[in-house]
Amino acid sequence: MRTQRPSFIPIFILGSGAIVRDAHLPAYQLAGYEIGGFFDIDKTRAEALAERCSQARAFATLNDVFEACAHANGVLDIALPPQALAATLERVPTGATVLLQKPFGRTLDEATALRALLAARGIRGAVNFQLRHAPVICALRQLLATGAIGEIVDLEIRVVCRMPWETWPFLAGMPRMEILMHSIHYLDLCRAMLGEPTRVWSWAAAHPTAPEIADARSTTILAFESGGTARRAVVTTYHHHAAPEGHDASHLRVEGTRGTAVARLGVNLDYPRGRTDTLAWSANGGAWREETVAGNWFPHAFAGSMGALLESTSAGHDPVESHFDDAWRTMALVETCYKSSAGGECVPKLPE
Repeated sequence: MRTQRPSFIPIFILGSGAIVRDAHLPAYQLAGYEIGGFFDIDKTRAEALAERCSQARAFATLNDVFEACAHANGVLDIALPPQALAATLERVPTGATVLLQKPFGRTLDEATALRALLAARGIRGAVNFQLRHAPVICALRQLLATGAIGEIVDLEIRVVCRMPWETWPFLAGMPRMEILMHSIHYLDLCRAMLGEPTRVWSWAAAHPTAPEIADARSTTILAFESGGTARRAVVTTYHHHAAPEGHDASHLRVEGTRGTAVARLGVNLDYPRGRTDTLAWSANGGAWREETVAGNWFPHAFAGSMGALLESTSAGHDPVESHFDDAWRTMALVETCYKSSAGGECVPKLPE
């Protein structure tokens, strides 16, 4: 069992692209986490990020970073495209601890193979579904736990924005994109808040101005019919909104039996700079109240997901949230959404 303080377990990052530059690195620096170094197939990108961190190195090879991580009893932050996960994990040392960038593969079959590979190699860790750790979501879940707006009846996540997909060139040509790479965050959060859906309707489509992107807008309706109360979640996204600020949207709305809460996810509204995350709620028809939110989804949530992994590593137990089995279930929901988009309503069938 480790005896290090979580913040002093060094982090070794594989991948030095935009998400690491704009989210992982700023979050870890704000949280005071120790960064051991970076590796990227483009070494100049790794070197540029290493220069921003005291004592961090840019490693020339994967073996170099693996050896350094093992020597330092560190963790690996694997921020690579999903198509690179399997080949990389086959080389990760047995018994390592890793945080994998979402998604957990590109299909449920890939997620199943990745889960088996991780188990066979004794690799522990989680998948970086960091929206669960966003300060505004933590504040919302705390509010819901008090019963301030009663029992959840309806949940809506609506995004209307201009997302710069060109920031991530590897997205072009992927047979699945929007649900797999973006709405997966919201589907994962619906699972975290409401459990497993019993029925799913979904539709995803391309946009005529981005023919190289498989799907760039989607709508999914989830039904949750257990526990005596029929509950609904709706996730709808449109990423090619070109109008001036005023009628764009990026919010999570919860309707309860005694009130309403609305959380704004500002990062979508001018990515990656974003706008401030906010949380407002009203009980029993009363005036809106504003809750203090200490930070934004980007970058602060990334410190939360890594912090949870560091804490579990320090304590010597597996992560509580977003562990590989739980991430596999989110991938099963994504798979159900694509099946529904192709053929209509689906009833999820999740093996035990």
